[in-house]
Amino acid sequence: MDLDDFRWLLTDDGQTLLAEATALVAAGTAPLAAGSALRRTTTPERAATALTQVELRDRAAAKFGELAPRMYFTPDALEQATRLRVAQHRAGRAQAFGTRTLVDLGCGIGGDLLAAASAGMVCAGVDLDPVRVAVAEANLAALGLPGAVQVADATTVDHSGFDLAFADPARRSGAGRTFRVEDWSPPWTWVEGLLARDACVKVAPGIPHALVPRGVEAEWVSDEGEVKEAALWSGRTATVARRATVIGTGGLATITDEDDPGADAVGVREVGDYLYEPDGAVIRAGLVTAVAAGIGGGLVDPKIAYVTADRPFRTPFARSYRVLETLPYREKQLKAALRERSVGRLTIKKRGVDISPEALRKRLALSGDAEATIVLTRVAGAGTALLVEPI
Repeated sequence: MDLDDFRWLLTDDGQTLLAEATALVAAGTAPLAAGSALRRTTTPERAATALTQVELRDRAAAKFGELAPRMYFTPDALEQATRLRVAQHRAGRAQAFGTRTLVDLGCGIGGDLLAAASAGMVCAGVDLDPVRVAVAEANLAALGLPGAVQVADATTVDHSGFDLAFADPARRSGAGRTFRVEDWSPPWTWVEGLLARDACVKVAPGIPHALVPRGVEAEWVSDEGEVKEAALWSGRTATVARRATVIGTGGLATITDEDDPGADAVGVREVGDYLYEPDGAVIRAGLVTAVAAGIGGGLVDPKIAYVTADRPFRTPFARSYRVLETLPYREKQLKAALRERSVGRLTIKKRGVDISPEALRKRLALSGDAEATIVLTRVAGAGTALLVEPI
């Protein structure tokens, strides 16, 4: 997106054009027809800028909810932006540690900046991309929030005057998304230096535990059961080594390594009447045995992230299933057992076995009227098929 076209979009004439584009899309006008209608009164570039914003606002609703129609985006920055509820959790946690001033080193379109400002912190953001800086400024203004944003290199900014420094290094190279910390921008060496003081750094959820510096807390966060990110907390904001935080419609819950007695204390046992599938954030944080201890259960296998127990428990850290019976694991016998039960609609969950649920479902070719869920996993090292019922 061109910077001049975006700045024009913020003018009175630009806002009129954006409102017209919004109305055309809402009326179901085809993209080509909408573009033609807008180009009658403006340039092709400005028409494209307006229509792009309408499309991005629609896509952004999944992350920013009711705020999305008032905000501005770029395609790549929207993809990288933190989901609002996750950013609000982070801002709330920073505030709980007494953070009054925060600097966002690489603010993008301002997702985390908006959450921190909404929580009452005095915020400043920097980014190398002038378009993203302009968009972040526009978002602060659109939501009536205070804050300053400027074009600057995060690695050269003196952030010592702020209570907390936040950073979200870009994890993309010329070849696309990268999982090598050497390819991050700013690089991992800069991140390590930042974590030597009070800071929070957003990282990919697949970050290896061994990479987390000593004394730094790693927090994995999921939203509605989907792991979104990990965050590294340092200095006075680090309270434990590992934490899993799950956010859902019922609120937020967190579990840490201090809740984990370890695998030896939990142990491996035979499958009981109930099976529990830990949340992805719990698994990433290595806290499956903490969940097992919390529900009074055990592991089905020392290397598999399933927990079993004899009694039902409600926990925000795992999905619960009632175990109905054990079915044959071999495909031919499994197919016969499912057909015998008139199963036609089948949900296949698997862990620790080399099976493609989509390919298996196609090969089973079921056609009954009943619906069922099976779990394919390893129990004490052996392949096992469990017929379960979600609770």
